[in-house]
Amino acid sequence: MTPFLYLSHPQVRVDPAIPVPDWSLSDVGRRRAEAFARRPGLDAYGRVISSTEVKALETAAIIGAALGLAVEVRADMHENDRSATGFLPEAEFQAVADIFFARPDESVRGWERAVDAQARIVAAITAALAENDGIPAIFVGHGGVGTLLLCHLAGVPVSRAHDQPPVGGGCWFRNADAPPDCWRAMEDEEWQAT
Repeated sequence: MTPFLYLSHPQVRVDPAIPVPDWSLSDVGRRRAEAFARRPGLDAYGRVISSTEVKALETAAIIGAALGLAVEVRADMHENDRSATGFLPEAEFQAVADIFFARPDESVRGWERAVDAQARIVAAITAALAENDGIPAIFVGHGGVGTLLLCHLAGVPVSRAHDQPPVGGGCWFRNADAPPDCWRAMEDEEWQAT
């Protein structure tokens, strides 16, 4: 498989009056994305591919601008569909997310099942890479489906144990010579170009 980096969007402006897919990056999230875009070695990637959600598109635009690359957009890279509940207060959201990962074959409160979201994100990444085989890509998406992708690539069962560290999003993993082992924050000092 062509090497790629998967990056989740960083912090957003939470607004219960706006649908979650339409949330924008917060000032903190934007600064983190801008700092990440300056990391040495990102120029090894020849494509930037984003989810359709605003926060991912904004993150991808920052990365793409730094690399001089147009952003490609893929509808099937969206976060797990949680429209059945819409916005949930943080504590309630975390409790439902725990169940989402613990019971991947079930729809929790009408959310897309984890197994379905995992199949969707794996298919989307595979299809995008097949279009330009050999060109390493940066995929910009979301923590939930990103974790499901990481579990698939690592060959481990779906589990929230493999979720992003609690830094507000803005985490990445790489799939290259070896499967990814965990998420790393944008600021991780262990960053290596390849």
